[in-house]
Amino acid sequence: MKLQELLDKIENELKLRYYSRKTIKSYRLCLSDYFRYIKNITKEPDISLVKKYLLEKQGRGQSSQTVNLHLNAIKYLYREIFKSGTEINIKFAKTSNKLPVVLSQREIEEIIGSISNLKYKILISLSYGAGLRVSEATNLKINDVDLSELTIHIKGAKGNKDRITIFPEKIKNDVTNLIADRPGNDFLFASERGGKLTERSAQKVFENALKKEGIKKEATFHSLRHSFATHLLENGVDVRYVQELLGHQNIRTTQLYTKVTNPSLKMIKSPLDS
Repeated sequence: MKLQELLDKIENELKLRYYSRKTIKSYRLCLSDYFRYIKNITKEPDISLVKKYLLEKQGRGQSSQTVNLHLNAIKYLYREIFKSGTEINIKFAKTSNKLPVVLSQREIEEIIGSISNLKYKILISLSYGAGLRVSEATNLKINDVDLSELTIHIKGAKGNKDRITIFPEKIKNDVTNLIADRPGNDFLFASERGGKLTERSAQKVFENALKKEGIKKEATFHSLRHSFATHLLENGVDVRYVQELLGHQNIRTTQLYTKVTNPSLKMIKSPLDS
C-alpha cells in the first residue's frame, strides 16, 4: 500500500470512530513524520526504533504533551490499523504540572470593554461567561442557545460529548439583537465571508484586546475558560458542578483550579508584612 493510501485509510478509520477533526489532523501529521523516520513500514512495531524516535523528539526540546501525542498515534496505528498483537509497552511522558493562566474579573471586564465590534464583544463575553473552548464558541449554532432557559447545548465537544452549560443573562439582549431575523441553523458567530468564524480569527480578537489593554499575563483564548472555572469556585460553586459545566470526564482535571484559588492560602500574610 502506498504511503498516501495508508494515511487516507488511517484518516477514514478515525472518522468512522468519530475522532475530532483536530485529533485526526494531529494523528495524520504525527504518523507522516513517523513513517519518514522509520522508512520501512511493517505491520509489527520495532519497539527499540519507536523508543529512539520518541527520544529524538524529546532531545529536540518538544513538550511531553507532543511526545505523548506521537506515542498515542503510533499505538493506534499498530493496534487498530495493522491489528498487531505486539504490545507497545512504553509509558507516556510525565506531563508538566503547570497551573493555568487565570485573568482577574477586572481584567476580563477590561478586555471585553476594549472591543467595539458587537459580535466580537459577545464572542469573548460568552466564551468567558459559559466556559467555552474556542472550537465550541465558533461551532455554536443559534439553535444551541436557549435564551428563555439561559442554557447552551454544546454539541460534539472534546471526546465527541454533548453537555449543557450556563448562559450569562447579562448579554441576553445583545445576543437577541445579534440573532434577530436569522435562521436557527446559522452559526451564532458567522464569518463575513460566509460560514462560521475561524478559530484563529476568534483567538486574534482575544490577542488584540489583551495587547490593547496592556495585560502582560501569558494568557490565551483558553484562559477565558480557565478564568470561568476559577471564578465559579471563588464564588463558592461546588467543584462537581464546575466539572459538569466544563465537561471534564475526571474530577481531578477540575480540581486543578482549586490550586489557583485557595482562599486559605490567600489569607496567610508574608513574614515581610508582619
